Amino acid sequence: MSAWDLEGRTVLITGGARGIGLETGRGLAARGARVALLDIDAAALDDAVAGVAGARAFVADVTDEASMAAAVAGVVEAFGGIDVVMANAGIAPLGLLRHIDPAVFERTWDINFVGAWRTIRLTLPHVIERRGYVLAVASLAAPLPAPTMASYGPSKAAVESLANVLRVEVRHLGVDVGVAYFGFMDTDMVRGVEDRPLYRMLREAIKPPIGKTYPARLAIDAAVRGIERRSRLVFAPRWVRGAIAARTGLQRIAERDAAKFLPAADAAFAAEVREQGAAAASRPSGPGGEAGMDDALRATPERSGSGR
Repeated sequence: MSAWDLEGRTVLITGGARGIGLETGRGLAARGARVALLDIDAAALDDAVAGVAGARAFVADVTDEASMAAAVAGVVEAFGGIDVVMANAGIAPLGLLRHIDPAVFERTWDINFVGAWRTIRLTLPHVIERRGYVLAVASLAAPLPAPTMASYGPSKAAVESLANVLRVEVRHLGVDVGVAYFGFMDTDMVRGVEDRPLYRMLREAIKPPIGKTYPARLAIDAAVRGIERRSRLVFAPRWVRGAIAARTGLQRIAERDAAKFLPAADAAFAAEVREQGAAAASRPSGPGGEAGMDDALRATPERSGSGR
């Protein structure tokens, strides 16, 4: 597909203070787009927006309706409308379903899935007006099982399904919808769990190419290219496209590989829960994950470390 001219178009990106969200915004700004970066982390957002030409920062919590509505209204006031929305905000805690802290599990869904839905719902009238494009960031964990990532994988599968439904619903309105599938990319989110025993077990069991960490630039370039082309599928690295097509067979392979380490992983995570409490053991990785969880854990102190 020929490139969509991004000159003067407004792009709203959640999770825009760092990582793939920020760098995608930078790449789009270099192509003439007007970028609105949204994030819950105000300090990081201020630093981020200073490095993106012409970008504007909007502090927003995707789990809060009023916060997001105010941010969307601010973007429309500042730029006159919205052409593209990239629902990118997300966190990735570790944990097995039977051990993970309920507050962490629920917060992951509130951010990753409900937050994506809220972002899309609030921006969609403006995107429809511009006959624009929506990109929902899922993950390779959406089509493939991600044991030890019991809240992250299912929430991203739900994001994938949400986008696929939306595509059918808005096609006649001139809006295109894409889903982004990224493998393990070298970001704060991935680096933040590299010292965790559970994560090391997962990575040792899942062989390359799935288990390899790839330069974040691959995902960033794919996202920019996908927005330019209004792509249905956005993926990085390139072999992920084949994984999506072959998901049924690969699910069986992933299940086979996971069976080799799950007994040890189960015991290891149960031990972490006993020693640290479920909330601490399940805590999302990286500064973005910490920013997303802090308010939720402070709001429910009785659940932090309770193991419930």
